[in-house]
Amino acid sequence: MDFFAKVVRDIKTIKIQGATNVAKYAVKALKWKSQRINAKSKRDFLIKLEKYKQTLIETRPTEPLMRNILRFIVHNLRRSEVSIQEIPKLIDITASEFLFNIKEAKQKIAKVGARMIKKDSTIFTHCHSSTVMGILKEAWRSGKRFNVIHTESRPLYQGHITAKELTKIGIPTTMIVDSATSTYIKKADMAIVGADVITSESSLINKIGTLYLALASKRVNIPFFSATVLAKFDPETIFGKIEEIEMRNPKEIWKNPPKKLKILNPAFDITPRNLINAYITEEGLVTPESVSDVIYNNYPWVLRGVRI
Repeated sequence: MDFFAKVVRDIKTIKIQGATNVAKYAVKALKWKSQRINAKSKRDFLIKLEKYKQTLIETRPTEPLMRNILRFIVHNLRRSEVSIQEIPKLIDITASEFLFNIKEAKQKIAKVGARMIKKDSTIFTHCHSSTVMGILKEAWRSGKRFNVIHTESRPLYQGHITAKELTKIGIPTTMIVDSATSTYIKKADMAIVGADVITSESSLINKIGTLYLALASKRVNIPFFSATVLAKFDPETIFGKIEEIEMRNPKEIWKNPPKKLKILNPAFDITPRNLINAYITEEGLVTPESVSDVIYNNYPWVLRGVRI
């Protein structure tokens, strides 16, 4: 199995997980292929590269960060006047710039989110988000002391990653089963989750169970936030695309179920904007009603390379 095929497989099976990691490996795989394409012209080269880009995009229906960086790269390649031989280097430069901006954005989010955490408060989170982890770690490093309650996040138990990271630096942490969310949200002062997608309607697509947490938070009047880089906005939703909710393998739930039993294993759910107090972003706290304007004004490149 070559490197490209391995990355495709590992993204599909969530061996590579986390939006930034998925984006990084997708870029590496695209660069690897670009060094092995035989083409007589730049046009022919880009036609072949476009197919590999599409293969990567199709590995995960809900990964706009990966889609945006791949679109950004190919768009820049089309506009450039570099030779075929120089294309791998340009991919490197473009991707490095994009990923550096994402890294800086996450550092800004960590500072914004950390200021929101009060001394002796309890934060509720769901699944595992490196952006949320950045906020919690930044708040802890600044001297604030607080508690965290988080879900185990079945069926792949990403909550175990959250537990290991938090306990390693000494943050008092309690992990609960997913179905206990409505019971323990009452003990929290705020809920913060990550994001897989922001849609044009400012809805949040995130790990299955996020909607349940948002509804539970609303019921007991606990503020609910999503911490995310704005590059997770999916521009295709502007043009009527309905974001696909990925259905995972039923064997993740039950390896040897009774015959004829139907098992549904959706990876994500959709939280409408009326349940979200604000997005915690590199541009500060952004209300759902304002998020599209902020993206269009500050990140016009998100529309590049989108097929209508």
